[in-house]
Amino acid sequence: MSHVSNLKDVLRAYGDGNLFGEPYGEGPVRVVWLHGWARRGQDFARSATELAREGIGSVALDLPGFGSSPLPTVAGGARTYAALLVPALGELSNEPLVLVGHSFGGRIATVIGATNPELVKAIVLTGAPLVRRGDASQAKSPLGYRMVRALHARHLVNDQRMEAARQRYGSSDYRNATGILRDVLVANVNESYEPELALVRAPVFMLWGANDTEVPLEIAERAGALIESAHHLRVVAGVGHLLPSEAPHELAATVREALA
Repeated sequence: MSHVSNLKDVLRAYGDGNLFGEPYGEGPVRVVWLHGWARRGQDFARSATELAREGIGSVALDLPGFGSSPLPTVAGGARTYAALLVPALGELSNEPLVLVGHSFGGRIATVIGATNPELVKAIVLTGAPLVRRGDASQAKSPLGYRMVRALHARHLVNDQRMEAARQRYGSSDYRNATGILRDVLVANVNESYEPELALVRAPVFMLWGANDTEVPLEIAERAGALIESAHHLRVVAGVGHLLPSEAPHELAATVREALA
C-alpha cells in the first residue's frame, strides 16, 4: 500500500511538477480529494486509508499555495484553481474520477465537473460555499473600513494604516493570508457558482455537518436546487464544518456510494 506514516516518503509531484499530493492504495487512482481553504490533503487521511484497505486508490492533493504545493503564479478563485488542476487530473487516470471537495475544494470540484465532464464520474461535496449566503453575513464591509479604503485609494492614507484596517475588520482567513494568497482569497470570496451548478452532469453527493456554521445547511439546499443531474443531500448530526476530520467514516461511505 502506498500510504505510510512518513509524509516525506509518500508525497508525489503531479501535473507540471508543481502540484503535490499523497497517494493512497496500490490500485488505479479512482478518487481525488480536494481540501478547504488553508487546509491540506492530509485532512482526508482517515477516509482515504479506509478506502485504500479495500483496494480503492486515491490521491489527496495539496492545492497550490497550501501544504507542500508552491504558490500559484496568478491570483484567481476556484475557476482559476480548476484550470490549474485539470492537466494533473488527466494524467492520474484513464477513467473518470470521483472528486471529493471540502469547502474551497468543493468549489473547484464543481467547476471541473461543469467545464471538464469527461474527467468526472461523480462529485462529493461537503461544506462547499457554492452560493452566497442570504443573511447578514453578506452585508457590506463596516463603515470604518470603507472609509479607510476610500482614503487609501486617494492616497490620503498610507499602506500601514490600510493594512491595520484590514487586520481589524477582515476575517481570520483574510488576516492570515498574505501576498498572492490574499488576492486569491478576495477573488474566491467574490465568486458564486450558479452557472457551474446548472452545467454539472455527473451525480452529486452532498454530505453536510448539521452544525456547520461557516457554510450552513441552507447553502447546500439552495445549491442542490440548482443541480440538474442526479443528486442528494445527507446531513450528519453533531458535526461542524470540518467534516473530513470529524466524520471520516461517513465521508468514506459516501465516496463508496459515488464509486458504485
